[in-house]
Amino acid sequence: MKNNFNNIPLSILDLAVVLAEKTPLQTFKNSVALAQKAESLDYKRFWLSEHHNMPHIVSSATSILIGHIAEHTKKIRVGSGGIMLPNHAPLIIAEQFGTLATLFPGRIDLGLGRAPGTDQLTAKALQRNDQAAYEFPNTVLELQEYLSIENSDAAVRAIPGEGLDIPIWILGSSTDSARLAASLGLPYAFASHFAPQQLMQALAIYRTNFKPSQYLKEPYVLACVNVTAAETSEEASALATSMEKVFLGILTNNRKPLQPADPNFRVPEEAKQVMQQFLHYAFVGDPSEIKSQLEDFVAETNVDELMVVSHIYDFEARLKSYEIIKEAQQ
Repeated sequence: MKNNFNNIPLSILDLAVVLAEKTPLQTFKNSVALAQKAESLDYKRFWLSEHHNMPHIVSSATSILIGHIAEHTKKIRVGSGGIMLPNHAPLIIAEQFGTLATLFPGRIDLGLGRAPGTDQLTAKALQRNDQAAYEFPNTVLELQEYLSIENSDAAVRAIPGEGLDIPIWILGSSTDSARLAASLGLPYAFASHFAPQQLMQALAIYRTNFKPSQYLKEPYVLACVNVTAAETSEEASALATSMEKVFLGILTNNRKPLQPADPNFRVPEEAKQVMQQFLHYAFVGDPSEIKSQLEDFVAETNVDELMVVSHIYDFEARLKSYEIIKEAQQ
């Protein structure tokens, strides 16, 4: 079945980025306000991602933040995009998300990733052993077992968690994750907002090798993209300079809080080619341009759901961008 932009769910990824001259507390307040706005606009999901040892990203205690967002909303699904499973014992995650799903039934998603979400030194401080990333497929199975009703006779049980309806997603930015999601019959979320190179190959592998399971009968793909929308192209281009500075900081290892828009900013010539690769799926424009770009993306990829992340410094402009994206479906 061919999907189109007008009929697929829209969701939001919030990286909980600290703004220049602002505090982590303000970031959390903005996350709540954004989730409430997303709910009012009928976005389907609001996901948060696990990062560590990054002074300007404050989603390290991901499960706690998910609970905070869920507490301040009523119906939108809230989850992890994702929990970096090599950093945790599967039993702990089963208990944490079992608790969340008990408090907020039918609203919690558990997205799982293989990467540490940090630098190597911090990963070593977090991980239980050096082989944790290589054991990811087995730890996913272990986590599934803890959450299954069949585990009720086991010596070690996840209470709460056991037997609850907590959808598990496999997250990835490579073909390895696609093969794992396909083999387990789980929904697949691809991080094309920062790793676009293998998107099409990964989607083909996932769909070709998908094995129906008790969780999912047919392949289901979500892709995340960068979007900066505004009433005019000029305003959108100016707002997008904050996003460009984020990715330039990653390239140059000079990371800073999210900076205000700067219409005079230009990506240095020596970084343009790499930046274009990074931002291959970064869509910037006025309402008609955004509609056209997102329609083309969905037509190209045939994704079942689209997730959006927006690096916009001005919070009201960020909210407006999500309004424009949603209105583009009408």
